[in-house]
This record gives sequence, structure tokens and C-alpha cells, in this order.
Amino acid sequence: MGVARGPGGRGGGQRHSLGLRPGPPWAAAGARHRGRPPLPVGSAALAHGSAGAGRRGDCGGEGLSGEGKRVAIVGGGVAGLTAAYRLLQRGFQVHVYEAGPEWGGLVRTFEVGGGRIECFYHHIFTTDTTIVALLEELGLSPRLVWRDSKVGIYYQGRLYPFVTPIDLLRFTPVGLLDRLRLGLMGLYLRRQRDGDRFMGITAREWVSRFAGQRNWDVVWGPLFRGKFGDMADQVSMVWLWNKVRLRFSSRRGGPLQKEVLGYLLGSFGLMVDELVARIRALGGHLHAATPVQRVIVEDGRATGVLLADGTPAPADAVVATVANRIFLQLAPQLPQDYVALCRGIPYQDALCMVLALRRPLTRFYWLNINDRGFPFLALVEHTNFIGPENYGGQHVLYISNYLEKGHPYFSMSDEELWAVYRPYLARINPEFDDSWVTGRWVFKGADAQPVFTVENAGRVPPHRTPIAGLYLANMSQIFPEDRGQNYSIRLGEQVAELVARDMARVSSYVI
Repeated sequence: MGVARGPGGRGGGQRHSLGLRPGPPWAAAGARHRGRPPLPVGSAALAHGSAGAGRRGDCGGEGLSGEGKRVAIVGGGVAGLTAAYRLLQRGFQVHVYEAGPEWGGLVRTFEVGGGRIECFYHHIFTTDTTIVALLEELGLSPRLVWRDSKVGIYYQGRLYPFVTPIDLLRFTPVGLLDRLRLGLMGLYLRRQRDGDRFMGITAREWVSRFAGQRNWDVVWGPLFRGKFGDMADQVSMVWLWNKVRLRFSSRRGGPLQKEVLGYLLGSFGLMVDELVARIRALGGHLHAATPVQRVIVEDGRATGVLLADGTPAPADAVVATVANRIFLQLAPQLPQDYVALCRGIPYQDALCMVLALRRPLTRFYWLNINDRGFPFLALVEHTNFIGPENYGGQHVLYISNYLEKGHPYFSMSDEELWAVYRPYLARINPEFDDSWVTGRWVFKGADAQPVFTVENAGRVPPHRTPIAGLYLANMSQIFPEDRGQNYSIRLGEQVAELVARDMARVSSYVI
């Protein structure tokens, strides 16, 4: 299970809903952010430096020792493992509970041709400094490689390169004037440092006004519909602003050059392995295949978790790194104001089919499917980025989809889904034949992609919940960023810092 990430992301916001109404004290610092990532309540020191401090191995706080206090972490993905690692470095006793049998969450891996690869495609940008620093700390930076990205668009039966300004000028599905407007739009968004001006308008409305309706209909609209489904027209422009700035910033030599992406040779599963090994070496306790039934709350404070088998596990603090829907099931005692923040952020589920092929399907790493008649969002041909020699000479292709809950594709067998997808691969490459396929896998991920609309953007549930000692750290809190490993690590480091500060404050009161 896991998540395929399309070229979209997250965003959203509406000015009149972002903190102009009075709210509860716990929401003041975390629930209403405008155009920048949320900070935990009462932790101003995290504004820009928490991740960097954590890289030094002390999680950024001076004198914030765990003094043997016990923390229960629910969820063994990258955020949960990072939080566990940082808390252990401070002397906390840490227990991590993961419902599934594997660690890493959406960074789980499998083998193709003797090589290890993610169930859902992964790469990082040059701006992803948090994960780069962690990889260096873990001794994995020699395996991190940077390669030019090859991006294309499939539209009305043709493949178009879509990387450089020259590619844009040659993109004939839109007229020359609209091509120029689209290029100017990218340059304009790249220069905007503050996303506040984009909070109260949808991406559809803004793009249609600035770049023209044709550019929305041909270029951006299909991608939004593929990623956000029926909510595509509601997504805020702040997402697109942030995404464009990120992609431009990941170009070597400036905005007119090719995009550069990073990958960990051997898969990002190596990072998960090293985190797990270091957690164990520091005395942490990892409990796989151990679902949590609920958070134990006594006198308004979290005092542990109740496991699915009925076993209580006491703790001085509980950190949940699961999706909002699951978190609300674990903590039904949460007040309605906080519940509303969590429920106000809808999610799309993810579906990803992975193929091992004898031959490459295209020359692109990332191919956006802008034809509305196709049953999937994007094709990510991993071995056009990282060579097939790493996978026994086989070519690895991800077929990516984001879908609403209950979509018929989720109930199909692998063979039924293949019958839906296969004809469209032949439309992209008429030479494609079933004999090319040497392996086929399907992975699914519930609550994979939070969606920020103009109504909910910036209304982020803070890490510190209204229940003392209970914390939340998940992808709904990285607004306005898109989901990714870099931000999972940042979430883990931020919530670890917040727990340490709160525990130090409690200790000082006791003394």
C-alpha cells in the first residue's frame, strides 16, 4: 500500500475563513496559516530552524532532556520514525506502534529484477534540505544522486516534451499567445515570495484570468481533475503558487534550465532501515503489526494507548502520525472545534499499478496524461531516471491514480484493472505488447492526498491538540507544501521538539 504522487499537490485558502473569527486558545498558532507551513503551538523557535537543529542530533533544544519519560508514537511511517529517533536522542523512552507488518509507511519497498524499489515512486527536489541533511546524518549521502528530469505531456494522441522554455514554445495544443502567457505565469509565480494573495481564489479562476481559459483546459485543468477529482475546481491557487516555485527552484542554473531531481540508489527504503536500526540501538521499542484501538485519556490528559488486543500501554505523551480520519477514531474525546478542523480537510485515495517491462514505454521519466478520456493521471517511468541496470535490466513503470473513496477501481481485481489500463498504454506507444510485461503489482493507499480548497486552506489542526500530552503530526499539516518525504521528516522533527519542550515545562513545574 502507498501513494502515487501526481504533478499536483496541495493548496488552498480563503481570506475570510483564516483566523478573522475568534477561536479556542489551542488553535491560535496552528489552525490558521496563510501561505506558509504551520508551526506547533508555543514553539516559535521552529519557524525556520527546527529541522536543522535536529540534524545535529539534539533536535534543536538546549537542555531539553527526556529524563526517561515515555512517549507512545502511533504510526511507523517516516514522520513517526523520525520523531522516535529525535526523542530517543534526548533520552526519552519511545514505543512506536505500527498497525501493518512493515516500517516506512508510503516508503515501503519490493524487489524488481533483484533491485529494491519503492511501491510508490519517490524522488526529492534540490530544495528538500531536511531529508538531504538526514541522509547525511545517517551516512547515506554517498548513495544520493541527482539527475535531470524528463517531463512530458500526452495530449490528443501526441507526446510533447515539457521541460524547457523551448519545449513550451513548441507546445502547439495552445496558441502562441497562450504559450507566452503560460511562460509568464510561471515566471511571475516564481517571483512571489508570499502566498497570501492567492489564498482566497481557486487555481481555476486565477489561471483562467492570468494565462487564459485555454491553458486551464489543456494544461492545468486535466492535472487538477486527475489529482483532486470532483474537488479540482475548489482547490486554492496557493497550492499552484507553491508547487511552481518548488519546481523552478529545483533547476540547476536558473529557471531556464532543466529540472534536477534526487534519488537514493538502492531505494529510500535504506533510509527507513537505518532509522529503524538507530531507534533500536538507542533503546527504542518497535511494535509492528500492533494496531492501536484508542488513546487513553484521564482527567483531560493522554496517559497512554490501548492496543487492539486490549493491552494498555502507559505513556507520558502520545504522538499520532496517522491520517485525520483514523486519528479521530483513536481520540473520540477531542472537542468539536478541533474535530471540525480535522474533518474539514478531505482526502483522495491512491491507486498505483507497477509494471516491469522488457522495453521502455516512452523516453520520459514523468508523463502527465492531459487527455480526459484516459483512466489514469500520470505515467512515471522510473528507469528513465534511474537506469534499468539497477533492476536486472528491466524497465519499471508506475501507473498513477488519485481517486475518491469507493471508486470502482479499488474493488477490481488486478486482472480487471489491467484490462482497463492496458489499451491506453498501447495508445501512448502503439508498439506496446503484453509480451513486454514481466511483472505486475498493484498498491493502494487510503487517505493518501489531503485536499485544500478555498474554504479550508490554512485551517490546519495544530500539532498540540486540546488534550494535554496528545499530539498530531500528519500530511494535513504541511500546508501549503505538497506531500513528500522531506515534509514527513520535518513533521517528525517539529513534533519531537514540541514534545520535548512541553515535557521540560511539566518537569519544571514538578520541581
